[in-house]
Amino acid sequence: MSEVGQLMVLDHEGRFVGSLSEEDLVRAVLPGFDDVTAGGGTLADAFRIFLERGRVLADRVVDPLVVRDAATVRSTDELARAAIVMIDRGIRRLPVVDDGKLVGTLSRADLCRAVIYHS
Repeated sequence: MSEVGQLMVLDHEGRFVGSLSEEDLVRAVLPGFDDVTAGGGTLADAFRIFLERGRVLADRVVDPLVVRDAATVRSTDELARAAIVMIDRGIRRLPVVDDGKLVGTLSRADLCRAVIYHS
């Protein structure tokens, strides 16, 4: 089992399109208050609706859920810029994109290691 929390989405030419996080997926299947009350109003009803939406979503393409305005950095950007973007946008992993191509990702843990080992 993989513990991936965010996927980087590429088009057929290998160009970076956007990202899809576990938070995006949960938000897509999480029932709203009105859905829960219409479905019975209990926590068990909310969970049932959540599972039903998950089953429906599992058979669909991810394209409508992809965040296309994902924050990115270039491989030549300073680490401080990446840290500011991560904090400002509240994200844990940042795509590194050069000329439209995904060249890697940078995590908060990567930033911490860089500060610890290179200071």
